[in-house]
Amino acid sequence: MKRINWSSISYRKFSIGDILILLFIGSIIYAISSLNTYYTRPSEPLSFDLSPSKLPLYSLYSLIRVFLAYILSFIFTLVYGYTAAYNKKLEKILIPLLDILQSIPVLSFLPPVFMAVLALFPGSQIGLEITSIILIFTGQVWNMVFSFYQSLISIPKDLRETAQIMRLNPWQRFWYLELPYSAIGLLWNSMMSVAGGWFFLMACEMFTITNQDFILPGIGSYLSFASIKGDIPKILLGLFSLILMIILIDQLIWRPLIAWSQKFKFEFTESEESYESTILLWYRRSQILNFIREKFSSPIREKVNQYFVEKYKRAKFSSFSSNFGRIFNGFIIALIILLILRGVFGLGSLIFQLSFENWKIIILSALITFLRVSIAVIIGLLWTLPIGVKIGTNPKLTKIIQPIVQILASIPATAIFPIILVFLINISGGLNIASILLMLLGTQWYLLFNIIAGAISIPKDLLEVSNLMGIKKWEKWKNLIFPCIFPYLVTGGITAMGGAFNASIVSEYIVFSNRVIKTMGLGALITEASSMGNNSLLAGSTLTMAVMVVLINRLFWKRLFKLSEEKFSH
Repeated sequence: MKRINWSSISYRKFSIGDILILLFIGSIIYAISSLNTYYTRPSEPLSFDLSPSKLPLYSLYSLIRVFLAYILSFIFTLVYGYTAAYNKKLEKILIPLLDILQSIPVLSFLPPVFMAVLALFPGSQIGLEITSIILIFTGQVWNMVFSFYQSLISIPKDLRETAQIMRLNPWQRFWYLELPYSAIGLLWNSMMSVAGGWFFLMACEMFTITNQDFILPGIGSYLSFASIKGDIPKILLGLFSLILMIILIDQLIWRPLIAWSQKFKFEFTESEESYESTILLWYRRSQILNFIREKFSSPIREKVNQYFVEKYKRAKFSSFSSNFGRIFNGFIIALIILLILRGVFGLGSLIFQLSFENWKIIILSALITFLRVSIAVIIGLLWTLPIGVKIGTNPKLTKIIQPIVQILASIPATAIFPIILVFLINISGGLNIASILLMLLGTQWYLLFNIIAGAISIPKDLLEVSNLMGIKKWEKWKNLIFPCIFPYLVTGGITAMGGAFNASIVSEYIVFSNRVIKTMGLGALITEASSMGNNSLLAGSTLTMAVMVVLINRLFWKRLFKLSEEKFSH
């Protein structure tokens, strides 16, 4: 297969890449202007236009929200992951805090986020939009942070020593070592994060709080409203539109990024197969992107680098850095402590309102949900481990399977849940089976995407040597494949379990044909408490879920994280 020589690319006056970029910008402008028209209409009772002609516009609305949430997630990932990896004092606080945050379901963030945002934007639809974006953010960000953090602590010692010998300043080390080394894992987790955003889109665009319904125009609310009405044809039509949009995103964004990220693969011999993208070639030839790179990104990068170089030349830089570091640590720790104290005080006032009977129901529900989550994660691991390694080590297979996986992972399982219920609702234990199946649909992709990323990162030369030496399959797995993918597997496992607990809020409680269908579990309690405005029950259920996830992470996943850092940092 012919490899594209990027250095020989000739820039045309106006390329197909420019056309794609202009079409995207024009679509965003049209969507925003149409959204403004939508919000200036007189308020009406809860209703939604399910006309098929509205689907393209609804899809654009949702795409903008998911895109803005991803930008917020990416910035948060870099700052949080970098701080946790290199600041050992803050790491002791930030990683346990991350465990707690990723264990909190989307709907548990809804009341405080909703009240805080609407207090800043009273009587404005902007508050609802910001609330929706933040809720999507909470469904995206955690696996990205875990991936970036895990990559940073797994950088080989010889590469770090080389960076020290070359006297790279912090910016150069970040730009030329840390970000490239984490690029593949971060990219695949970004795809999973966006897929997670689509998964929770129905809950983020149409939600109920204190018995009040709020709805934003989008593909998620379209699917939610069609599900409430029990309109299967409209559900299928909405899914078709969503799948079509996901295919376009995959072809125009993810596949070019996968091809581009291969230059960050850590190996000594060139692979026989390469990931190519015609769209990436178009982007490379784009005069718009070339103008942005020459006039904005390159000068900014040079100025940042020059800033750090000048700082390093100053004799007092080290003392300034240490003083600034101590002030920064103190400020962050003080801020976290204040937030924790405020949260504990507010949470305590709600918890004390719960009766003993309430706690019995919460504990029993937690045990049932934990059992469902464990079954879903184990089933997911059994099939994603061999399949993910097979896909990641075979470039030809990756080109075929990756778009399919991206589409399947992005389909909101909550949208197809009503169809599943039609077949399982009358079967004994059907609701439990359906709940586990929905958790599996929402959590298995965290495992698969991370395992594929880990398999892709395996040096091609080591695979070729193992094949030439005729090493048996089991020995190859034991001594090469498993050690290389282990850090990614741990990241996938911890986020998959957190994702399964999050998925419980939509897998144990659903409204279909104007009828509530639920089964006993912690997710059902959280959803019901959120919709009814029962803040005490919501707080108790959320606290129980958070404590349960943190205990699992501390007793099980933390040890695996430590093992991957000490033994499998290749």
